[in-house]
Amino acid sequence: MSPDIPSVTRVYKNHHLDSTRWDVYAPRVGDIIVTTSYKSGTTWAQQILGWLLRGDAAAIYELREVSPWLDACFMGVEKEALRELVAALPERRFLKSHLPLDGLPYYPEVHYIIVGRDPRDVFMSLYNHYRNYTDLIYEVMNDPERLVGEPIARCPEDPRELWRDWISRGYFEGESEGYPFWTNMGHTQSYWEYRHLPNFLFLHYSDMLADLDGAVRRIVEFAGIEATEERIRQTVEETTFARVKQRVDALPDDEDSSRIVFRGGAGSFFYKGSNGRWRDVLTDEDLALYEAAKARVLSPECAAWLERGGPIPD
Repeated sequence: MSPDIPSVTRVYKNHHLDSTRWDVYAPRVGDIIVTTSYKSGTTWAQQILGWLLRGDAAAIYELREVSPWLDACFMGVEKEALRELVAALPERRFLKSHLPLDGLPYYPEVHYIIVGRDPRDVFMSLYNHYRNYTDLIYEVMNDPERLVGEPIARCPEDPRELWRDWISRGYFEGESEGYPFWTNMGHTQSYWEYRHLPNFLFLHYSDMLADLDGAVRRIVEFAGIEATEERIRQTVEETTFARVKQRVDALPDDEDSSRIVFRGGAGSFFYKGSNGRWRDVLTDEDLALYEAAKARVLSPECAAWLERGGPIPD
């Protein structure tokens, strides 16, 4: 059984992550941390918060400054510069993390939004994300001057080749899925064990697709955000996938800084936003590997929620 209050018990450092960068963070009452596994709705939740708290579309294109990803070690922001950036952010701050809970500091005065998604849908989105990495970002991530651990290899052309490693191998000690990134299922499970905490809100990607208005209202209530009905309506309209895709597709190439990371820029980052594409890719043999990983890593209740969404059981 987990203790009542979580604590940091391990350090995550690799080509993407450095959990010690959270050392620069000094919490403020009311801060919001969006913490998800990769490709599970992180940017979507940040966009919702950007509209609710700022009411400005510019926040979507400036998330690195407006809602920084503190544990990212490859984005060219040194720790002291990160400390200054985070300290200078206005009330209310909303920050991003991809760390499991054993690597992320816990503060009772901070709100944590955890977004979950079916692991098979995570994989399909991850494959599109990974295969569009540019030569430059591989060089940055694998720079021997800063890299800790094994370098990240080029994404294989065959998604099933990536799947077999991703679902069966871990990158960090003690993990058994998520390679060559970090644990995906284990991320959600680490928070699931503390779902009793009142400052944890669990959202599911499928529920957000089905009822975005309801998800936005849950965030408003959970975080105590003072939002008018007009602001809520605007937020829902401006953060549908179709609306976000329309805006990024209209962004001129010379204003799209994501082209440094992704071939195709923001348009490839916001690819489809849909679920179920794995059914046309993964075989019965592949899905047997998934069932084995699910049994290793997830509690039955957490596994059922990740696959179907809906209310969180006690």
